[in-house]
Amino acid sequence: MQKNKNTMIIPTLILGFIAIGLLIFGHKNGVHIQGLKNGFTMTIQILPLLFFSFIIAGMIQVLVSPDALLKWIGPESGVKGIFLGTITGAITPGGPFVSLPIVAGFIHSGAGIGTTVAFITSWSLWAIMRLPLEIGILGWEFTIVRLVSSAILPIIAGFIARFFFSWVTII
Repeated sequence: MQKNKNTMIIPTLILGFIAIGLLIFGHKNGVHIQGLKNGFTMTIQILPLLFFSFIIAGMIQVLVSPDALLKWIGPESGVKGIFLGTITGAITPGGPFVSLPIVAGFIHSGAGIGTTVAFITSWSLWAIMRLPLEIGILGWEFTIVRLVSSAILPIIAGFIARFFFSWVTII
């Protein structure tokens, strides 16, 4: 299903140019070494997350039979796939370094665009693992209002993607 194995080249080049530009700017201000140290520290902190999330993405592709995956989250899974994507996105822990490789694994295995959009929208809006922090900082009332206000959005986004963009080939 992969249409282009070099899909990372342009984003990598863009980030490379931005990084080089910031290094040049930081060098002029004398903070480039500290910036490189900070970047290295973040890389060391994120590497375990990346490692395990890529293992999960790869294992999804080989452990779950294509027929079962297509039945549950494929383009023809319909409402079931969108709801499953919504629930799975809501309970997926971690940041984009965890969830996006998992989504890529789903896509490479044949997930539908509606399911995928519902997953990412739900992960972005609901993030159940983030709720304790949100409640602690913003309070119960605000968190409840935000959840109620956004409760239906992942499902709507999934249906919009499925009905209006099913022609789009993902990855």
